[in-house]
Amino acid sequence: MFTSPRPRAVAVTAIAVLLSLSAAGCGDDAKGDDEDLTSQKLSWKTCEAPSESEGGGTAPSPLPDGDVWQCATMRAPLDWDEPEGDTIPIALIRARAGGAADQRIGSLVFNFGGPGGSGVKALPSSGADYAKLRTRYDLVSFDPRGVGRSAGIQCEDDEELDEYFQQDGTPDDEAERTEFLDSTKTFNSACEKNSGETLPYVRTTDAARDLDLMRQVLGDDKLHYFGISYGTELGGVYAHLFPKNVGRAVFDAVVDPTQTEEQGSLGQTKGFQLALDNYARDCVSKEENCPVGSTEQDVKNRIIELLDNLDAKPITGTFRRDLTQSAATNGIAQALYSQDLWPFLTEGLELAYDGDGSSLMLLSDLMNGRNENGEYSNATAANVSINCADSKARYTAEDVEAKLAEFRAASPVFGEWLAWSTLACTDWAVAGAADHPDVRARGSAPILVIGNTGDPATPYEGARKMVEALGKGVGIELTYKGQGHGAYNSGNVCVQTAVDGYLLMGRVPKAGTVCS
Repeated sequence: MFTSPRPRAVAVTAIAVLLSLSAAGCGDDAKGDDEDLTSQKLSWKTCEAPSESEGGGTAPSPLPDGDVWQCATMRAPLDWDEPEGDTIPIALIRARAGGAADQRIGSLVFNFGGPGGSGVKALPSSGADYAKLRTRYDLVSFDPRGVGRSAGIQCEDDEELDEYFQQDGTPDDEAERTEFLDSTKTFNSACEKNSGETLPYVRTTDAARDLDLMRQVLGDDKLHYFGISYGTELGGVYAHLFPKNVGRAVFDAVVDPTQTEEQGSLGQTKGFQLALDNYARDCVSKEENCPVGSTEQDVKNRIIELLDNLDAKPITGTFRRDLTQSAATNGIAQALYSQDLWPFLTEGLELAYDGDGSSLMLLSDLMNGRNENGEYSNATAANVSINCADSKARYTAEDVEAKLAEFRAASPVFGEWLAWSTLACTDWAVAGAADHPDVRARGSAPILVIGNTGDPATPYEGARKMVEALGKGVGIELTYKGQGHGAYNSGNVCVQTAVDGYLLMGRVPKAGTVCS
């Protein structure tokens, strides 16, 4: 999630990086001949360490059975309206199926969300969560166009991004509003200056066409797919464009495809507040005293007071930066993506109340794709670029101010922050494609759609909207009564049994199944 446009699911990657520090990268081995792109041969090789744009780190460790992660580069048209024109690299990673050869189904392609997250880095970090699926599939992921090594969008440099993320994301007066708008405009101008030739071609519809090319290059008749958060939007667009090519597909942590950007931001405001309520309730319900508040309301009141104080006077953060109100809000939101991160939130709040903002700053850095060396991935640049290429919405400061009361009512912690984030595309160089994605998929194979009742970033209601939008007989809804962003990675046996049964055996769960 980022301070500029509304957050989606790149935090799935961030959680995996925090809880498991393995990573991956791939070399640029795209061929330069004139062959038909659908018949190109991939040159798989042992993965290198991920690039700075992918988030940095070390090369992935060998798999439990001793096999290694392999990387390759596929070529795709820059402009799908001119498929014989210039091409761009699409970075891929895979773990080959570990079961018997005669049991292999094909490739299972993952998109972990964002938009802007590197799948090449995320898959090894999350691989243990999906190990059972490797018995019959090659597990495959990729950097979508505009991300990481796939013609990654470049906007501001590391020093400029430090300043960008220090800005006041909830301006209180005319001077702060002007500074906020100028900062956003400067960032967007840098994207146009440094990546202007690529910006028109990073729409989700372009990435969906890349997916179908990937299906063919991998040698599969159908696309077997696991999409998480924004990955569900990408999967829905793919199913709309290529319904007959959909194989076994799962959408987890589902984006509501019917909402405008404003509606989506308001929905997330409510979702993050719900997650904060659940965190506070959990903390005070423990047998030991909750160290950040005596009651559920006290926990929330103290957070509000902390943020108000930081707005007036930031405290010491880490790596020569102060913890501002915006950075603290960002860090709190990051910790709400997974119940596993709630102890980090408690620790961060305890320290912040004593004047030490280091832990909340680290959580904020994790969300923003900044490593301890001060280097940023290109996740923010890609997130803004893809969202702005997709969405027609171009809001003004006056639009935001007219809606502030509604956003504040939805959350006194996150409301204003997410309301102002809707201005990210106001000065964007490229017109957006549509009000919202078209995911109608008549004729598609069944798609398992999983909604989590405690999901902060993609509220539960989005799953039902996705099922309805996909069309009769396509979306199969499953509810998980849990916490955090996503369901399969929670370890819930009921959810994993349903998903594994469908992906591995083709057993479609009964619509309306509830797991808790």
